[in-house]
Amino acid sequence: MIERTLVIIKPDAVKKGLIGEIISRFERAGLRIVAMKMLRLTKEEAAKFYPSDEGWLRSVGSKSLKSYSEIGKDPREDLGTDDPVEIGKIIRGWLADYLSMGPIVAMVIEGNRAVEVVRKIVGSTTPYSSPPGTIRGDFSVDSPDLANLEKRALFNLVHASDSPKEAEREIRFFFRENEFVDYT
Repeated sequence: MIERTLVIIKPDAVKKGLIGEIISRFERAGLRIVAMKMLRLTKEEAAKFYPSDEGWLRSVGSKSLKSYSEIGKDPREDLGTDDPVEIGKIIRGWLADYLSMGPIVAMVIEGNRAVEVVRKIVGSTTPYSSPPGTIRGDFSVDSPDLANLEKRALFNLVHASDSPKEAEREIRFFFRENEFVDYT
């Protein structure tokens, strides 16, 4: 099934000079870039990109709590709370800081099962556990425990939509319909 998904090359990857490397991995897999732009978001614009509903905040906070549990550390020491929604709000702020700390490249990638294929190419959200051969596994070793200790988002180089529904919302955030290019 032909799908479209959003990929953002985040400021840390732009700073490391990885734009071409990242794009080439998607193209070598047979995916097509149908829209692309480089831009710089304000913190307020970046905050609007991330959902603020309780379900999303709880999910993000729960992932962080799981990381704390795995390393045997109390999240209240670093974050002042163990409430997953409150932790989600903190992380959402860090994500907005991260996405606005430098230029990004937003692109729409199209292809057969694009959402799933792109996520395989990108690797696990947590770079240190991403296998070699993935973008995150090859170019980053960041971890949630270090990010939380330093009170910042996880530096994981790229964003990739996690579902076709989420891809639609995210694509509309960056692109208008007349910005897509169709080619064979």
